[in-house]
Amino acid sequence: MRLRLRQIVMVAADLDAVEPVIEEQLGVELCFRDPGVATFGLCNALFPIGDQFLEVVSPTRPGTTAGRLLDKRGGDGGYMVIVETNDLARARADIEAAAARIVYEAVADGVTGLHLHPADVGGAILSVDGTDTWGEWPWAGPRWRGHIRTSVVSAILAVEVDADDPVAMASRWASVLGARLTGDEGTTVALDDGEIRFVPAGARGEGVSGFVLQAAPGADPIDTEIAGCRFRSV
Repeated sequence: MRLRLRQIVMVAADLDAVEPVIEEQLGVELCFRDPGVATFGLCNALFPIGDQFLEVVSPTRPGTTAGRLLDKRGGDGGYMVIVETNDLARARADIEAAAARIVYEAVADGVTGLHLHPADVGGAILSVDGTDTWGEWPWAGPRWRGHIRTSVVSAILAVEVDADDPVAMASRWASVLGARLTGDEGTTVALDDGEIRFVPAGARGEGVSGFVLQAAPGADPIDTEIAGCRFRSV
């Protein structure tokens, strides 16, 4: 089974304010707004980074999971990690073997996503998604490839998750994903393409706190904060 880091998601109270900052600092371009997220009381914006994606969601009504996270962590921040697999049946079996609950199955033409209960993994909402055709990504709309801009960053290399117990949370994510642990203390979940790194939590508590991106050839590295998350390029 192949696993790759395909999409990272942040939550922001003011989507209109965050979008231009992302475009300016990361050199990316909006490719899609998914009307389907209205089901969850959200609006969103999607930006391709190479053939991976950065999504920002924002609550449009009270009582949403995203809104509760904004309150819990005291503002904007990381929200969700989406891992792509080429074998959704095997991934489902690994999830069930790890006794993690699938709380929602997101289904669209050509793609299915398994959203796991946050309490069963910790740190973030984790979704494991499979497409009918590897490399396609219907969540990003029909014309996302025409919006790829790679003058500043060209790929997503890693997600950083703050955890009260990084070793325990990393082990849990690895078990759920059927992935291996790396690093001196076993706090990095290694995918076939990309990593999920677990670090000690700070004052804001547990949650996605940062992203490591691939710098475009010849581009100056970035080290900045956007919507409560640190973005670094290497």
